[in-house]
Amino acid sequence: MNKLFAGLMLLVSLFFLVTPVGAASLSEGVKQIHLQQKDGSEQRIGELILTAGENGQFSYKITLDHHLFKDYFLSMKEMKCLEGPELWCFIPYPYEQPRTISADDLRWLEHDLLFMFKKPEAFGANFWNGIYYKMALTDNGIHGTAQALDLNLLASPPDDLSQPPVGEYDIDRADLEKRWLPFIEIR
Repeated sequence: MNKLFAGLMLLVSLFFLVTPVGAASLSEGVKQIHLQQKDGSEQRIGELILTAGENGQFSYKITLDHHLFKDYFLSMKEMKCLEGPELWCFIPYPYEQPRTISADDLRWLEHDLLFMFKKPEAFGANFWNGIYYKMALTDNGIHGTAQALDLNLLASPPDDLSQPPVGEYDIDRADLEKRWLPFIEIR
């Protein structure tokens, strides 16, 4: 009996060595997408539907609530924008992509939630004012912090459509104190 108990305890110990306690994970289902202001108030803008695949991959679909966005015609292009101290305009990723993520790779989701900000009184669209939410999986869902991105980078298709084109050297720290919606939460 003692050998059986000792063997069972060894198995339990090994489980905890290879499985982080409290590790954040993705799960199938419908998640709500919220943009957050600095003070923590938030606005739900849509939903993310996750479907489990193979090898820890999840396919996803994003549905934004376009009733919350106003139509603006900026720089010869119609854009859907949220109105506040800044206009926060959604910029759809313009190229084919697999729409898959995993617990340790959220880059395609980051590419599908691009925005551009502008002051309401400013003329036209300035694509160098891009917002790229750098995301991480937490115990409460997915959290993202606004980073600065020159969206002109996406003016032509990447050489390899199977790899996310925006990399760590393409994004810069954003001045979060000056931005209206510096955070994204998906839960």
